[in-house]
Amino acid sequence: MKKFFISLLTLVTGLSFSQELEKSLLWKISGNGLKHESYLFGTIHITCDATLDENTLKALENTKQLYLELDMDEKSMQMQMMKYMMMKDGVKLSTLLNADDFKTVDEFLKKNMNMSAKMFDSFKPFMITTMLYPKMLDCPFQSVESELMKVTKEQNEEVFGLETVEDQMKVFDNISYEIQAEELVKTAKSGLDKDKVELTKMMEIYKSKDIEGMLKMMDDSDNKITSENQDVLLNNRNKNWIPIIIKTIKDKPTFFGVGAGHLAGEEGVIKLLRKQGYKVEAVK
Repeated sequence: MKKFFISLLTLVTGLSFSQELEKSLLWKISGNGLKHESYLFGTIHITCDATLDENTLKALENTKQLYLELDMDEKSMQMQMMKYMMMKDGVKLSTLLNADDFKTVDEFLKKNMNMSAKMFDSFKPFMITTMLYPKMLDCPFQSVESELMKVTKEQNEEVFGLETVEDQMKVFDNISYEIQAEELVKTAKSGLDKDKVELTKMMEIYKSKDIEGMLKMMDDSDNKITSENQDVLLNNRNKNWIPIIIKTIKDKPTFFGVGAGHLAGEEGVIKLLRKQGYKVEAVK
């Protein structure tokens, strides 16, 4: 009988950890000896509507500082990003691709950016793809992070980063350059049509506040950068952030804004904080 109850307890515990999270972008962090509440918010880096709802604005008002993935208020951030946009060891796009594929990418970039692929020959291919994101929208580009920063500045509070530009940019040294180049070719051959459909779908999932759905979409994507590299893109970074988050919330009430895909899943920030004894609950 004792063995039966132990087995039952193990099963119930396993089920509780595998339960999907509620549909919410805003989560309150409390408990575990904290003297004040902090908040965790899932962002989307590119969208048509970056409007912050009433609960999010109230959470910003009730906290004393903003942490994003990067300190986007850092004046030298763009210069730092340029420093790490190049591939290591002299690798070039023109050698990663055959002549026909390079020509396809070249013609595609000339059409959409008025620039030749030769100008980006040393760039990490994914960085080239990110430059095309505004072209994938049928609306003016907006950023949730920019809105969070705007409110924070109005409150005369500081903006900080959970990682450095170097940390974030080196992620794309740990994802095969060949895979990045392959995905860039796919984008060029589809003429952005496929990417537009995928981005529109992601924005719809985000609007519904379905953070588990966003993670599942990354899982199911035929884009190998996202579907085959979640440890590099999400999980490892999440684990690196947890000690910083814990140290910060012990010091003062803080609002954390990170990509919504980082919140969900067994190795997402929400469940990692819960495993450390904190109460993390959806704000609706």
